[in-house]
Amino acid sequence: MGATTRITVTLPTEQVAELKKLTDNVSGFVAEAVARQIRNRLLGDDLRRYQEEHGAFTEEELAQARAEIFGSGGSSQAEAA
Repeated sequence: MGATTRITVTLPTEQVAELKKLTDNVSGFVAEAVARQIRNRLLGDDLRRYQEEHGAFTEEELAQARAEIFGSGGSSQAEAA
């Protein structure tokens, strides 16, 4: 990890209690969550831009992407819910 900056974050008390049950490194946990959100937004932006230029993804393209991401079963937990 590169340089760091200290900030103050306000969270609901219940979330802090659950967070402390999950980790003793709250800063690392939050940094990982923020990095994941940034990656997801950037990926979403890239996918929207691609579709604007090339049209919507076909069902075949989506199936291939699912297979590559989730394995040959091609299903995710979201689809199972």
